[in-house]
Amino acid sequence: MLAHKAGHEGIVCIEHIAGKNPPPIDRGMIPSCTYCLPQVASVGLTEEQARQQGYEIKVGRFTFAGNGKAVAMGEPEGLVKTIFERPSGRLLGAHMLGAEVTELIQGYVIAMNLETTEEALMHTILPHPTLSEMMHESALDADGRAIHA
Repeated sequence: MLAHKAGHEGIVCIEHIAGKNPPPIDRGMIPSCTYCLPQVASVGLTEEQARQQGYEIKVGRFTFAGNGKAVAMGEPEGLVKTIFERPSGRLLGAHMLGAEVTELIQGYVIAMNLETTEEALMHTILPHPTLSEMMHESALDADGRAIHA
């Protein structure tokens, strides 16, 4: 019951009718967004789902209180959580609670679609000061290397 999912399904349907061969929809790559206060956004597996599926995982967490822009906006309450497969570092899921997370989740959706790893996210330079820096910090935290924890 997500508008963005339904819209994409419509495009895939029309492409099939037109004789094209669109790639199948990977339901694990569809972001979930709840537009409430605070906002909630997620993509991929939760910690529990990853463990149930037999993955050995690393989890990173970063709170909004450690981000200068969130504090300056008066929005210090929130969390970014990332779940990575150990030892490959593959991003299995990301979950966010707080201001503007429905805008931020797309970064993780793209990362998962491009099969980005924890290592790649740790070495990505994000603009400062931005809320997106929390995404970087969460990846760093999974390896015990968060800077602003």
